[in-house]
Amino acid sequence: MGAQSPVSPARRKQVLRVLFISLLLDLISFTFILPLFPKLLEFYRNLEVQSSNTVLSRILSGLNAYKNSFSKPINDRYDIVLLGGALGSLFSFCQAIASPVIGTLSDRYGRRTALLWSMAGNIASVALWCAAVDFRTFLASRIVGGLSEGNVQIALAIATDISSDADRGKTMALVGACFSIAFTFGPALGAALANVTTVAANPFATAAGFSLFLIVTETVYLYFALPETHLVNQPTTNGTAHTEKRAPVKHTRTNSHSLLNITHFAFILFFSGMEFSLPFMTYDLFAFEAKDSGKLLGFIGLVASLFQGGVVRRMHPLRAVQTGVASAAVAFFILSRLSTQKELYAAAFLLAITSSTVVTGLNSLSSFEAGSNERGEKLGNHRSFGQAGRALGPLLFCTLYWWAGRDTAYLTGAAGMVGVCGLVFGQLKAPKGLDVKKVDKPADLLAEKAG
Repeated sequence: MGAQSPVSPARRKQVLRVLFISLLLDLISFTFILPLFPKLLEFYRNLEVQSSNTVLSRILSGLNAYKNSFSKPINDRYDIVLLGGALGSLFSFCQAIASPVIGTLSDRYGRRTALLWSMAGNIASVALWCAAVDFRTFLASRIVGGLSEGNVQIALAIATDISSDADRGKTMALVGACFSIAFTFGPALGAALANVTTVAANPFATAAGFSLFLIVTETVYLYFALPETHLVNQPTTNGTAHTEKRAPVKHTRTNSHSLLNITHFAFILFFSGMEFSLPFMTYDLFAFEAKDSGKLLGFIGLVASLFQGGVVRRMHPLRAVQTGVASAAVAFFILSRLSTQKELYAAAFLLAITSSTVVTGLNSLSSFEAGSNERGEKLGNHRSFGQAGRALGPLLFCTLYWWAGRDTAYLTGAAGMVGVCGLVFGQLKAPKGLDVKKVDKPADLLAEKAG
């Protein structure tokens, strides 16, 4: 699987502790904004809708023209949803551009150096949010954040640096626990802080300010506590690992990175489109309100967590991917024909299995196929393909949904997922040296932000 520098148990424990604490701070900060998007965008819309010269008014005009082009009109209640989707696509597009660059820099200059530069961009992004009294500034904060967010992929590379093939699953499971904790408490804390107004011109400044505090704290902690796990020609001035750099050995691949990247892109393209269209469908069929959608998403999250903790961590990554894409294909077929909420929850159960397996497994396979001196670059490229799919998926899938209807959209998605199944079952192979029946599956929820 590539050269592994020997890491003592004490050093590995130290790095894991730093990684866990820093990721927890980072992801709690990252999730603050998630429940605030609807009210935040409504605030900017109400503030700037009277003027036709603002950035937001021009964006809304374009979205309305896009919305009105559908044969089936979209309810006005989804204006904010479409705007949020457009911002999400923009963020993912920026990530698709930046991820390979960040990964390559981490290979060339070290993980620690690349991570600290990424943190500098994160600080700038959140600082802009604190000062965002207009939509233009908020938009700038999202662009800066998308172009600089490299914490997840670098954390994945660091976790791989300090792990042998045999203990990588345990390492990834510990790292993945950060995501469960952050996504449990971060959104609730962000929503609570949004009720505290300290700056009248920016009602969300309190949440943004606390998010900035967490990011700055994380950066300072990383500067003083994180050792370098990928040695380069020029040692770092702080925290350099106590091992000498070894000459790279020839790395034999089982799966090409091109195949893994294309599989990642194709899966995310269809799956992210389904995710974004789900609130539209449940509103049309069952008149779901926000609380109903929250209940459905909570069910998916609960099942995914239980499946990850009880099953996925014991699975070989290839088996996990195969299980997930097969579940997704069946779920798409159910979504194209369902007429009751029982059928909806049956599809949701299958989607939860998919959420807990596919991207996690693909990330693991990609890490196994990367040599020690190219790990950052390969994982960055892999993430870039996923983010490209996430940028395009909602736009393409929702366009098909509103032009051709639910049946056609989800049947097309099912057909696309069957194609992904063809790649996964017909082309991907278990990495050499790994026993499909014995190797634990890395349960790294890094996929939720790495997408």
